[in-house]
Amino acid sequence: MSAADGRLSFEEALALVRGSSICAFAAVPVFGDDGETAEGARVFILEADESGGHRVRFLAGPFFSAALAADEIFVGDQIPERVRELRFLPSICREEWFSDQIQELIAQLLRASPAATPEMPDYLGAPPRKAAPEVSFPLSQIGRAAKREERS
Repeated sequence: MSAADGRLSFEEALALVRGSSICAFAAVPVFGDDGETAEGARVFILEADESGGHRVRFLAGPFFSAALAADEIFVGDQIPERVRELRFLPSICREEWFSDQIQELIAQLLRASPAATPEMPDYLGAPPRKAAPEVSFPLSQIGRAAKREERS
């Protein structure tokens, strides 16, 4: 590990991943129009493939949504140069994590990493927040207001 925070270069991560059950990942936030609020993330998972080589699984999506904007596999020359410039954390991967919300996937990968950093939010361990039973939201606030009939 070349960095004090336990992150690996692409080549270091590749050497770790080859021929093992270990993966390495990098997560990049996606910011909204204001440029300050992270609305989602891109996750790159470097792992060994069945043929003894390697591949990068790319997942992207908004936070707090089960919908993914991307779930692709890159191999060999398909791996973009900008991915090779990222810093990776070692971890383990489980196929069932890929159906979770993107922030839960990142949390699972971080929990499984021996080099996890405390600065990352703990999405899985956070206490659930919900409104009190007497609180109600007007339908117009969530975009499902019934259309009013026009009166003459």
